[in-house]
Amino acid sequence: MYYVVKFSGPFGFIKPWTAVRDGKTFSQQFLTPSIIEGIRQKLEVESILRHKLKYSAISVQQEQTQTRGWENKSEQKLMVRNQSILERGIMIDPVLFLAFSCERDAIKGTQQHICLCRNEDILLPDPEILKMEEPMFNQIAGFELRFGESDDSFLVGFNRFENAKPMYGWLEISGKPVSGM
Repeated sequence: MYYVVKFSGPFGFIKPWTAVRDGKTFSQQFLTPSIIEGIRQKLEVESILRHKLKYSAISVQQEQTQTRGWENKSEQKLMVRNQSILERGIMIDPVLFLAFSCERDAIKGTQQHICLCRNEDILLPDPEILKMEEPMFNQIAGFELRFGESDDSFLVGFNRFENAKPMYGWLEISGKPVSGM
């Protein structure tokens, strides 16, 4: 039996591990093992068994950034930080379903918000806990990275909680995970 909590918010961005400072980056459509571990720690639960992520659309938005370093403009006696504009493909109306193994963990999940990757990407929980068997959870529309190595696996990043250990998984897509606006 899964105890499932639905989280939703107005927008969200999951930075792909391959995007360092790309000029245009679209949100990753799945959660990596280290993202799930970060959410698990934030919720203070024993485990998160499964997850499904869906959204309405991707909106490209501009973000102004500054470089870390300073440039010395000696003639003007100034120290300046260069700026640039990055484009981010942000998920609109993301919905995340988290499956827990026990009702106690699901209750904890309904009592606090989570963030996908950035502090401004707040997802709020529905108060209702959905009880379902695995086949029913499999029918929820969404993207899910299944963790581990198989013939279909690909490298999804390096786990910050396990000394940068490589993370692998394969993507399962069910239903219509992009619902349109």
